[in-house]
Amino acid sequence: MQEKDKNKNEFGDKINDFIQRNRMVIFTISGLIIISLVALIVFISVKSNMDKKAAVTIEELQTRFDELKPDITDKRAEADILIADLETFAKKSKGVSGSKAWAIAADIYSDREEWNLAQEAFINAARAGEKTYLRPLSLLNAAAAAEEQGKTEQALDLLKQCLSINDIEFPAAPRAQFSVGRLNEQLGNNAAALEAYRVIISKWPQMPEWQQLARSRITVLEIK
Repeated sequence: MQEKDKNKNEFGDKINDFIQRNRMVIFTISGLIIISLVALIVFISVKSNMDKKAAVTIEELQTRFDELKPDITDKRAEADILIADLETFAKKSKGVSGSKAWAIAADIYSDREEWNLAQEAFINAARAGEKTYLRPLSLLNAAAAAEEQGKTEQALDLLKQCLSINDIEFPAAPRAQFSVGRLNEQLGNNAAALEAYRVIISKWPQMPEWQQLARSRITVLEIK
């Protein structure tokens, strides 16, 4: 028992000696840890407040768009003001709020059939919402805007970008895949179109409506 007590005392003395010899380093490290924790808490608090403010702002912009939408083509001046406000907000915002702002601007351009501007805005929406569910949706809409301009190959490229996103769930993926097949048909690339339709058959068996559409196009192409 005395031997154990002696060993404990010696161990305690060693710890005390180590602390005494290295107290400045220990205090410095402790201080840095505390400062880092405080900075992290402040950052989280500030970011949370900014996110809340951005969410409120985008809701206000969305409300303005909803009220204006029935007369969007007639009230061009008001729509232009809203677009300016949306783009100002979007340029300094990221994530869902920034992406939504670009998407609303793109919707206005689409309503006015200004497809080149709509395409650009949807691409910006995809960039702003890079890690959100809005990215593939924005790319799909950008492809539709490109198609409206007759830019079939650009539309195909945007669709392929949309379908290459594997880390975000995208319910409209079968629709995008079917569009790849449809656009390849328009370009006369029947082999690529068949491949695109067959992907639908193998990848989305739980989607009967897209399965049926894909099978019908496969049948037509195989007869040619």
